[in-house]
Amino acid sequence: MSFKSIIQDMKGEFGSISRRGFDVKFGYGMRSRSHRVVQDSSVPVDVFKQSCWANMPPELLRDVLMRIEASESTWPPRKNVVVCAGVCRNWREIMKEIVKTPEISCKLTFPISLKQPGSRDSLLQCYIKRNRSNQTYYLYLGLNQASNDDGKFLLAARKCRRPTCTDYIISLNCNDVSKGSSTYIGKLRSNFLGTKFTVYDAQPPNAGAKVTKSCSTRLINMKQVSPRVPAGNYPVAHISYELNVLGSRGPRRMHCVMDAIPASSIEPGGVAPTQTEFLHSNLDTFPSLLFFRSKSTRAESFQSGPLSDQKDGMLVLRNKSPRWHEQLQCWCLNFNGRVTVASVKNFQLVASPENAAAGQEHENVILQFGKVGKDVFTMDYQYPISAFQAFAICLSSFDTKIACE
Repeated sequence: MSFKSIIQDMKGEFGSISRRGFDVKFGYGMRSRSHRVVQDSSVPVDVFKQSCWANMPPELLRDVLMRIEASESTWPPRKNVVVCAGVCRNWREIMKEIVKTPEISCKLTFPISLKQPGSRDSLLQCYIKRNRSNQTYYLYLGLNQASNDDGKFLLAARKCRRPTCTDYIISLNCNDVSKGSSTYIGKLRSNFLGTKFTVYDAQPPNAGAKVTKSCSTRLINMKQVSPRVPAGNYPVAHISYELNVLGSRGPRRMHCVMDAIPASSIEPGGVAPTQTEFLHSNLDTFPSLLFFRSKSTRAESFQSGPLSDQKDGMLVLRNKSPRWHEQLQCWCLNFNGRVTVASVKNFQLVASPENAAAGQEHENVILQFGKVGKDVFTMDYQYPISAFQAFAICLSSFDTKIACE
């Protein structure tokens, strides 16, 4: 049997499993929620046990899955890799070993990839679409460099104005962007002037992270809370915009302190914290997250310890200074063709000289953001920040900053 025939046969089996389990997975009928969860895991497995793939030798199975992972390298075909991880526990563990983190593979495959540092070798190219009518922002993975009309959805954020601040709620589900959602993964909060922002993660970025007290965390401590409510608010970054009191000409000046990333991460061989799974409280009904669901929330879920136990400090980023173009009479930055419309929101972030390791060799761009059309912006990022952190930083640029311009 040829490899192509094997793939087609596997897709047929997966289709059968998906169709038989679809009604139960999304809870059609009048079953209770607990009953639906049990059925969600039992029906597909029963179907799989009747398949010819159940008795395949482990060595051959691993080889087939490795070939699938290698052949389906881009989206939308990449969804077949996700389907393989959802077949059963055995396949899931194999796929978790085969699929490398974005740092190594330069690919975003599972939802947890959005919390992991980007590629070391190149910028991961994404774009953001803004919906002014409902104050919502959508992050997509770019699939075609020539167009931003088609992409793989990654994250969504909704702007929530409050009397003293503004919150941007970030979710994995574009249709359910709320803090009480099972797909809530974090938020961005600004001060009253919109000059200082804090990025909060819904789960600890490292083993020693401290949670910020809030209404939801107090309820959790009292154990009077639904499992769907996020575990807490862990500050992972602080963003500040320099005040422009004199009204001088020029772009905004940004300063980002990455609380969860050590300054040594930008050095050769440096390591940034890497989350390996979503905690139990972050998911309940979102099927694609089940690939990384665990009954335990042990500290081993994170591949780095707290920054307080490390000798070096936090990574500090600053916006790259533009140059004044005499002929065009404007400030210019080299976005390598990724930005086409002049805007005060456009920026590039590099390591700040405040980092002991920063210098000429660290002038490479870690995050760049810029306008390409009406309500369309590109977002490119790389190691050591994640897609979630990059998205939150870019959201801060959308907020009105009268005192900074």
